[in-house]
Amino acid sequence: MTAATTARRSRITPERAAELYGAVLDLLREVGYDALTMDAVAARTRSSKATLYRQWGGKAELVAKAVRHCKPGGSADEIDTGSLRGDLHAFVLRSDDCEMEQNSALMRGLAMAIHDSPDLLQAFREHLIEPETAEFRRILHRAVARGEVRADSPAMDYVVHMMVGALAARTLIDERPPTQAFLLSYIDAVVLPALGAPTT
Repeated sequence: MTAATTARRSRITPERAAELYGAVLDLLREVGYDALTMDAVAARTRSSKATLYRQWGGKAELVAKAVRHCKPGGSADEIDTGSLRGDLHAFVLRSDDCEMEQNSALMRGLAMAIHDSPDLLQAFREHLIEPETAEFRRILHRAVARGEVRADSPAMDYVVHMMVGALAARTLIDERPPTQAFLLSYIDAVVLPALGAPTT
């Protein structure tokens, strides 16, 4: 990326970007991904479509960044309670039950679009899947360094799959959104035992 492109893309302030991301998520909840257009985003946010394309390139990138921006703040580097159980619990507690319900509904609505749109899938991999996977790896690597988990534990590569599976199965099987209490008990009953880590 050239210096000119970087300068051009930096014109939108963080506050304005946050406002745009919020509007994108509102539109997603109202009409879904397929019906969401850059024209609609421009109209909702009183922006020019040219500005949106210049800043984000297209709908897939804008949506993925909007979802990422509105996820709980902080990173795994800021979560270090001294135990794997404490770290995973702290990771879950970044979102309250209301936020979890909203995020779960949003992701259910995006699931088919991600399946059908290679551009959206790539944007989600880059801005959500890979960063969150890296966060879990950092948490697990600290647990290995503390001696809580064996480095060769077969479950190490499946922690993200377990957590995503819990979120999806909660709605599908129990017909209820995920909650803090559900995920905390799931971590203690499933994730930690699978890793051979202490559960207290």
